[in-house]
Amino acid sequence: MTTERLQQQIGFILEIDKLKRVLRQTVLTDASRPENSAEHSWHIALMAFLLQDYAAGDIDPMRVAKMLLIHDIVEIDCGDTYCYDEQGMIGKYEREQAAAKRIFGLLPADQSAELLELWEEFEARETNDSRYANALDRFQPLLHNFATEGLTWRDHGVTADKVLARNQHIADGAPDVWEYAREMIREAVARGYLLESKKSPL
Repeated sequence: MTTERLQQQIGFILEIDKLKRVLRQTVLTDASRPENSAEHSWHIALMAFLLQDYAAGDIDPMRVAKMLLIHDIVEIDCGDTYCYDEQGMIGKYEREQAAAKRIFGLLPADQSAELLELWEEFEARETNDSRYANALDRFQPLLHNFATEGLTWRDHGVTADKVLARNQHIADGAPDVWEYAREMIREAVARGYLLESKKSPL
């Protein structure tokens, strides 16, 4: 006989399949289509292991990977809010917090509390694990934009000063990765992938 605990867990597993349907602004590196949020989460969870040598301070890569696998589950309810959409960003945390409580609330109480706590830690960026996780979450779209010759940046008229401001806290979680990202942003401007702001030149 199926236990209530297993029924709750299966219900959650079926619910999170919906993350595969959530399309992001970021496109695949071959520019063939938008990536979905589940693909994004898998990609950066693997990066947590590969780039752990560059983390600022001691981190638990397995815990970081778990954080990254669940950080965007809220997009099942909220969708992917484009990070340079100033209006869309208003109230984003509150919307996503409500989604986190609903979706993680499908699980048994102990697992629900664990995942909600991990999600809130990610959002707060106050621990080594969460700062490193956030660094990877920001760095991956930069890589995709560079690989696609700034496709999403150009579509939305994004300028280099906005990219720098949005991503500067990569330095808090992975300083060497931030230096790499800064060089990539400079190169993107030089190649015409990214507009340089006249107000805040590189």
